[in-house]
Amino acid sequence: MTGRLEGKVAVITGGSSGIGLATVERFAQEGAKVVIGDVDKERGAAVAERVSGTFVATDVTDKEQVDALFRTAKETYGSVDIAFNNAGISPPEDDSILDTDLDAWRRVQEVNLTSVYLCCKAALPYMLEQGKGSIINTASFVAVLGAATSQISYSASKGGVLSMTRELGVQFARQGVRVNALCPGPVNTPLLQQLYADDPEKAQRRLVHVPMGRFGEPEEMANAVLFLASDESSFMTASTFLVDGGISGAYVTPL
Repeated sequence: MTGRLEGKVAVITGGSSGIGLATVERFAQEGAKVVIGDVDKERGAAVAERVSGTFVATDVTDKEQVDALFRTAKETYGSVDIAFNNAGISPPEDDSILDTDLDAWRRVQEVNLTSVYLCCKAALPYMLEQGKGSIINTASFVAVLGAATSQISYSASKGGVLSMTRELGVQFARQGVRVNALCPGPVNTPLLQQLYADDPEKAQRRLVHVPMGRFGEPEEMANAVLFLASDESSFMTASTFLVDGGISGAYVTPL
């Protein structure tokens, strides 16, 4: 099946790498006009050119820049049908609560949680005016269970994303706007590779909890986002959409 997003306009943050990049490419294949928001100007512009989309340099923690991103989508293509609020970080400074300092805590909260608030706040007026829209916020499996590898601010931020998504999904359901949370398991992205680059044993400690025995791939997450963005998920809102290789359903993982 192709053309599942034909005629729709999608705004994707963090669209120059990882899950965001895979989703940009998947959406373009399905006929969407894609507007990419990212801090990486060189890569973002190159990706946008490749998919015949639009790039807007965006610090997702800056309200004016986020507003400009969604305004550009509306002014360029005439609507804002899909918002995939995906940008996020997981720096090595974010570790156990005993070791994570306040600056690291605040930085992760700003990028991972406040940015989703800003993107939803910017996207919703356009969608409410249209009477339709799909917002997908990237949370994580760590929003629904305790992580074996501690990233205290990351886990807290993703829990906030999940809670906010549920509230917005319920609040705006009867106005035609759906809001769902993608909750990936560990995914083979540059973010994860950086996290485990100097500690292969840390990666293995994570993998032992995944029933499928491997990390997910960005393309697998993009397919899930496509489903949530498309009319195929038209009766879904305020949902926790886990795509995690079974990690959240496992008590003991067979080796």
